[in-house]
Amino acid sequence: MKPRLKDSQFAEAPLPGFSFLPATVEIIGPSKKSKPDEDFQKDHRKRLRQRFVEGGPMAVPDYELLELVLFRAIRLGDLKPTAKRLIAEFGGFNRVLAAPSDLLLRVKGVGPSVVTEPKIVEAAAHRMARVKVMQRHILSSWDALLEYCQTVMAHLPTEQFRILYLDRKNALIADEEQGKGTVDHVSVYPREVVKRALELNASAMILVHNHPSGDPAPSDSDIAMTEKISAAAMALGQTVHDHLVVGKTENFSFRSAGLL
Repeated sequence: MKPRLKDSQFAEAPLPGFSFLPATVEIIGPSKKSKPDEDFQKDHRKRLRQRFVEGGPMAVPDYELLELVLFRAIRLGDLKPTAKRLIAEFGGFNRVLAAPSDLLLRVKGVGPSVVTEPKIVEAAAHRMARVKVMQRHILSSWDALLEYCQTVMAHLPTEQFRILYLDRKNALIADEEQGKGTVDHVSVYPREVVKRALELNASAMILVHNHPSGDPAPSDSDIAMTEKISAAAMALGQTVHDHLVVGKTENFSFRSAGLL
């Protein structure tokens, strides 16, 4: 009969080719983001906000102003590269705000939450400019009207045609988008323009459209379309006060140029 090994002998006899682990084993969890990186980003955001508060909008360049807007969307992380990519892609802070959401989403680092914040700022800017002209005598608030058109339309990537409908006292009663087009064309139907004026009981109107190229000089088709709308309006006792073409930094007035 073979002798039996004691339990203690089993415990002490190592298997060939193996060695025992020490009694205490350290469990290594998933790596965490470096604390210094988090602190640096928090300090950067704090400094940037403070610089804006103390110096105002002109104290920060476009990409840093955009960073401030995006801080609400993404709580942690470095947003400077994303902000710079957006500015480079669209050509400026205002053009980022006006860019269509689908184009914004094509930029690296931009998701749905990032898109929302610029659109909120854009809507706020439009509303602030609009309140200065609605229900007011337009012909005596012309500078405010030009500012409103510039704010709403100057940085759009495609052409947009709007009609500002006025009552008998030349107060603005409706501001409506008549159509959208491509980068250099938008279709407008004179019959629809005057029909809508009748529905609103408007007695006059101002036509407005933008040129995404930035040059507000009217094309031959702009001039022809204005003449058709003016003739249709006149036939129904309505007046076209002006047609404004909005460029990137300047506007063109048909009436000032003697075209109306």
